[in-house]
Amino acid sequence: MMSGLIRGLLENYRTHMERQKSKPFLEGVMAACALVATANGHVSFGEKVRVDQILQTLEQLQVFDPHEGVNVFNDFAELILEHPATGHETAFLAMERIAKIPENGALMLRICMAVSEANTDNQLADHIEIVTICSRLNIDPKECGLYIDKLSEEISSI
Repeated sequence: MMSGLIRGLLENYRTHMERQKSKPFLEGVMAACALVATANGHVSFGEKVRVDQILQTLEQLQVFDPHEGVNVFNDFAELILEHPATGHETAFLAMERIAKIPENGALMLRICMAVSEANTDNQLADHIEIVTICSRLNIDPKECGLYIDKLSEEISSI
């Protein structure tokens, strides 16, 4: 009886510690998703579904209830849409905390691309936001699979 109780307490403690360790990653990824999703002035249903899929499948985020991740995403998206300058800066600060580890930055940008692919409205705005994120985080856009030459052609055709 006592060993089962102790085992349960240890498991709860481990889960709690893992969540604390992963919280900045959750916030950084959801901030990046919100920046991309709001790039055209609103968040589409497809982008919301994609964020939910990311929360359910990405191993680093599975210690969180998906609803918690959705709430973090919604908070960032709301702040970005209602107060663009403050929202963008707050999101960039959350992303910078995790992008110090190159693998995290690259993964975050691949996630941004996945959110952009769910957008059927205007991917150009999303891609411009992703390039801005790359610039802010000192990451080459090619590292995340963004075809910078194609984007340059799209921008020059405007």
